[in-house]
Order: sequence, then structure tokens, then C-alpha cells
Amino acid sequence: MENFQSYLVKILAVSSEDVENCEQFYSKKKVEKGEFLLREGEACNDTFYVEKGLLRMFSIDKNGKEHIIQFAPESWIIADRTSQIFREESHYYIDAVEESEIAILPPDFFFNIFKNNPEVSGNNYKLMSNHIRSLQKRINQLLGATAEERYLDFLKMYPNVFQRVPQWMVASYLGITPESLSRVRKELTKKKS
Repeated sequence: MENFQSYLVKILAVSSEDVENCEQFYSKKKVEKGEFLLREGEACNDTFYVEKGLLRMFSIDKNGKEHIIQFAPESWIIADRTSQIFREESHYYIDAVEESEIAILPPDFFFNIFKNNPEVSGNNYKLMSNHIRSLQKRINQLLGATAEERYLDFLKMYPNVFQRVPQWMVASYLGITPESLSRVRKELTKKKS
């Protein structure tokens, strides 16, 4: 879990001495491609840090269509925060797009880290605020940005994901059909020529 230990030190500012102590507060797991970590109707108790691989969070509408909310490649965290914080049943699924290695952070993980590293609380608040900012930007884009603008933003946010997932998943994330995504990509190729 080298990436996760680096995350604790660089992003959350856990002292180097305390990183090893943190190991008692989380567990590690290998997840097979297609394996679910959360299903609609369950409570999302844990947060998942992706050490290696790729996870996604999605919903399924009443017509059976998937809507991908988030991808989580290496060094990303994913969870249904609404389910966690408000102790509600989740409306989402989280599964592995690739075989993955993850750290499972239980509900008291951050509390335990804060006890020995009080400064971590401020950094965690900044991370949560950044997450909210990203979600607000995503909502705004879905409401008003063109398919091309959403696609270009996707490539910035997830620079190595497009090559790792089927095109329909990217289209689902963008809120367009796979055919529309093909058109957007062709038009961008023409512009570059």
C-alpha cells in the first residue's frame, strides 16, 4: 500500500512516524473485475482508496440504464458520502472495472487518524470541499456544457481512464450515447488536422 501511505503523508499530512500506526485502522483487499463493493439499498459504511486498478460508482434508472457518477483510478477515494453521513440506504453501486487492490477505510478511520494528528482534520476538510466543488462543476456541465466540452473535461480529470474502459462507460459518464461520443471524437480529430 505504498500509494496509500504516500497519500497519508503528502495529502493528509500524517506524520511519517504515524503512518505505520495507521495500518491498524484500515484493511486491504484485492477486488476482482466486476466485484461489487456496494449495491443500491445497502448502507455505505466504508470509504475505498484505490491502490491499484479502477473502480466506478453508478446508478441504474427505472429503465435499466446505467449512469456513471464517478471513476476512481489509482490514488483516488470513492464512497457514497450521503449514505455514510446521513446513514441512508445507498442509491448507487460501486464495482471494480479492473482487478483492483484497495484500502478499506471504516467509518472511524479519520477520527482515529485525527486523534494523533489533529492537523489532518483541516486537510480532510479541504479534500471534502474539493470533492463538493468537483460535483458542483459536474452538475453544471451536465446541465449546460456541450458534449465536446464535457468530453475534454473528462480527459483532463481522468487522463488514463479512456484507454481502460469501454466507450459506452465514458458515454454514460458524459450523459450521452456512445454514437454521440464517436461523433465528438471524430469532430475533434478533424479540428486537429
